Formats: sequence, C-alpha cells, structure tokens
Amino acid sequence: MEENVKKKIALLTGATGGLGYCILKELLKEPIDEIWAFGRNSARLEKLKEQFGEKVSVFCADLTDKDFCGFLSGKLKESNPDIVYLVNNAGAGRFKKTADFTAEEIGDTIDLNCKAAPVITNCCLPYMKAGGRIINVCSAAAFQPVPYINFYAACKAFFRSYSRALSMELKPRKITVTAVCPGWIDTNFLVEELNGIKVKYPALVKPERVAKKLLKDAKRGKDMSVCSLYMKMQHFLVKMLPQKLVMKIWISGARKYLED
Repeated sequence: MEENVKKKIALLTGATGGLGYCILKELLKEPIDEIWAFGRNSARLEKLKEQFGEKVSVFCADLTDKDFCGFLSGKLKESNPDIVYLVNNAGAGRFKKTADFTAEEIGDTIDLNCKAAPVITNCCLPYMKAGGRIINVCSAAAFQPVPYINFYAACKAFFRSYSRALSMELKPRKITVTAVCPGWIDTNFLVEELNGIKVKYPALVKPERVAKKLLKDAKRGKDMSVCSLYMKMQHFLVKMLPQKLVMKIWISGARKYLED
C-alpha cells in the first residue's frame, strides 16, 4: 500500500459475542483493509484471530476503564486510518428488580451502555470522512420504559436518542449514524431459566439475520434499523398506546420469572 494512502478499517466492540461475531463476518465481506475487534475475553479474541487471519486485529480491553480513551486515541494516532465503519456493539444488562442492584452494578451498567460508545465515537470521528458509517446497537427496549430490565432499557433509550441526534449533527459531514433496535436475539446473552421457569422469548431472531439487516440499513443511510416485522409492529404500537398500558402488559408476562 502506498504511503500516502490511508488504511481503511472497521472498528467493532463486543466482537466476541453472538451478534458481534456475526457482524464481524459481515464486515469481512466489505472492501476494507482491516477490522479492529475489541472484547474482554482474550481467549475468544485469539480464536477470532486464528479463524479469520491477518485482516482482523484483536484488542483485549475494558471499554469502561478510565485509561481506555487514551489507549484508543494513541492507537488511532499511530495508525492514522480511514475509519469506514464504527460499530458500537458492546453492551450488557440483567433481568431483576431495580431495587436489588448494587451501586457498583448501576455504575457498571451505565458506564458500558451509555458512556463507552460516545467516548469511543468522539475518539474516532477525527478519522472518519464522508461515506463513513457509525452503527450503534441499541435495542427494542429503547422504545418504552421496561420494568425489571429498567437500567438496561433506560440506557438503551439514551443510546437511541443520542444516536439519532448525532445522525442529524453529522449530516453536513456525510457520515451516517444508524441506531439498531432488535428484539430478542438468539445468543448466549439470554438466560434459559429464571426462578425455575423456562423463559419464553417472543419473536426470537438469529444474530446472523440482525447482522445482515444492520449492515444493509447502514449502507442505505437509515438512521434506525429494526429487524423483523414483529418488532416493527411493536415499535408502531408502543408509539400509539399509553406507556402505562405497555408496561402493564410487559409486567403481566415478566413477573412470573421473579422470586417473591
């Protein structure tokens, strides 16, 4: 590669999870030189490296660490790449009563689901140009308040709002931002049983489907990506129905999984 030609890269967080892995495979089909894959499990990252080879560079890092921004900024300054895709996929949540969360758990949830992606995005924006795409994996939980996954849903509502506003701000630079709002995805993120009861997940979709859809929508410049007709209908209904009613419907199905 000529010295004056910048390397085209994609940066992906949460790369070792079920959806992250599928996004990585989709990104490998794109005309880019390298994928920077971030995760917290070094063994899984090394497996990605072994499977996909030199095109994938892996970084074991905690996105909530106070030193991460400096680490990422240093790597970007050193490489001076053209970031074609930034995919903020890392996230986590727990299904339990709000009052049962510790202060540390609350802080960790907010740091990962709210703080990390905007910090990473601001590190990356100086290395993005017209045609660059930011993909933020939010959740259908962002559409309304959700009791018993309260912190996760509230964080995703922030993330969705942040993404859509950022999309408007970056229009003059011709950089698109897509807020991805899937429903239940068939990955290890989902628990199989709660309180001795097998959990049923309506309209469960495969991560491969979500990954293909989000890349397709990002290329089209959409500011939001919703996978499956079921979730599109849910999005429509929660805009039309009173939020209290939506929460009552959710609680009627979720309460049985919680201990008394």
